[in-house]
Amino acid sequence: MKRQDFEHVVRASGAIAADDELVVIGSQAVHGQFPELPASLTISADLNVYPKNCPEKAANIDGAIGELSMFHESYGYYAQCVGPETAILPTGWESRLIRYASPATGGVTALCLEVHDLAIAKLVAGRRKDIDFCTELVRHEMIDHGAMTDRLALTALDTERRELVKGPRPR
Repeated sequence: MKRQDFEHVVRASGAIAADDELVVIGSQAVHGQFPELPASLTISADLNVYPKNCPEKAANIDGAIGELSMFHESYGYYAQCVGPETAILPTGWESRLIRYASPATGGVTALCLEVHDLAIAKLVAGRRKDIDFCTELVRHEMIDHGAMTDRLALTALDTERRELVKGPRPR
């Protein structure tokens, strides 16, 4: 998803939900923090969002501009409505949200996960695409090892999952 596509989905989602703030928790939250993104981080066609002030209207967004909607068919990208419980995130993530608004978002502000919180959520999910996404963040030097260690310590996980997220210990 290119930045202009991100802004389009933010604008449309906000209008549909009648909410001027949307929380963005999926991979495309990186648009909030980084003005220039490598192509490898923009391959997703969906923007994972929920209306901050009226989350009960999320279904309206899915119905109007979600997957397989006319919007999706027309533009090739779409909104995927989620909720705050969708991702396992480090304590305090809300205070680190990155505010993104531009003339193209039409008065709607995207509250995007900070990149280290996003990376923790992706590593906890552990799907191949999430691991690949985090690999690209590392490759492009967009995350810091120390910050990741700190955020992992703030994440409620059982011991087994915590060890999986930490990965193998260096030899």
